Amino acid sequence: MAAARPTTRELLRYFLYLGSLGFGGPVALVGYMQRDLVERRGWFTKDEYVKSLALSQLAPGPLAAQLAICLGYVHSRVRGATLVALAFVLPSFLMTGGIGWLYVRFGGLHWMQAAFYGVGATVIAIITLAAYKLAKLTMARDRLQWLIFAVMGVVTAWTESEIVTLFVLSGVVALVVQAPPAFLKKTKAACLVVATPDLLAQIFWFFAKAGAFVFGSGLAIVPFLYGGVVQEYRWLNDKQFLDAVAVAMLTPGPIVITVAFIGYLVAAFPGAVAAAVGVFLPVYLFVVIPFPWFDRISGNPQVKAFVGGVTAAASGAIAGACVVLARRAVVDVPTALIALAALGVTWRFKVPEPLLIAAGAAVGLLIFWGKR
Repeated sequence: MAAARPTTRELLRYFLYLGSLGFGGPVALVGYMQRDLVERRGWFTKDEYVKSLALSQLAPGPLAAQLAICLGYVHSRVRGATLVALAFVLPSFLMTGGIGWLYVRFGGLHWMQAAFYGVGATVIAIITLAAYKLAKLTMARDRLQWLIFAVMGVVTAWTESEIVTLFVLSGVVALVVQAPPAFLKKTKAACLVVATPDLLAQIFWFFAKAGAFVFGSGLAIVPFLYGGVVQEYRWLNDKQFLDAVAVAMLTPGPIVITVAFIGYLVAAFPGAVAAAVGVFLPVYLFVVIPFPWFDRISGNPQVKAFVGGVTAAASGAIAGACVVLARRAVVDVPTALIALAALGVTWRFKVPEPLLIAAGAAVGLLIFWGKR
């Protein structure tokens, strides 16, 4: 069934909205795109979405940003990928830069962390429902894909990481079982300082490596950043780094935008720009360069089976990530009650996510003030 393609303006308006109000990190953002662009609007077909998700999961870089750029490429090739990348990243970059300025000026994020007490629990409910819908969309009644989904979900929840070799292995397993190549059939019969040019180049190069070599969701980049930002270069101390991660969780848009906050603390606004361009440039190139080739071979039965296995693995990893995030956000009885209430409201009523998250933030602030 052909997709009812939006105009470029309509597509950019959506990604500006998602970048401005899409809370919850990569798991939620991937779910929002599937729900809004495939189910509700019909702007992309299920096959286009699944193919884009598979390529995004196989390539290094933050998952949500890569998926958005892939969909932009499907819409209008390099022009669409470029405009969508800017529309999706720019709002959260500006917010993160503004928070970086407030952080430096007023020294801390206590009020934001109080709000996040309720926001985190609310977001868990949203992403749980999003992960459930994504699994239903991508796997239907395919038993092998559901098995891959379950295994990846357990592995991700247990290890708290996304292992790229397992995504490739999942694709190979699906290929061999569902569409074995001819040679396999025959055989069967018989993986904050002065912004000097040198410093900016160093910031750009470090974050470009992060964007080019870290696989998985935006959360997967955090250990890599810690090793470089805190331990190797000593740009930030432990507390500043944890605050940077908190900013990424609190602001909408791709979670990897935390690099802009880090860059701002290291070298003010030029540092934020260098970090953001560095981390997102490889993501962009990993879409616009291989996508035409990936698109041409996507009709091959072996490739379709491989993509199906990778997509099932991605869905399982996203479900496992829900468990990991829930362990960090639901820390006591009040947050558990907030999460359950948000899940009930999300399941039963079509409440816009920004309103639900605002309510969670308000509850978090009330609880924080009540304890003082």
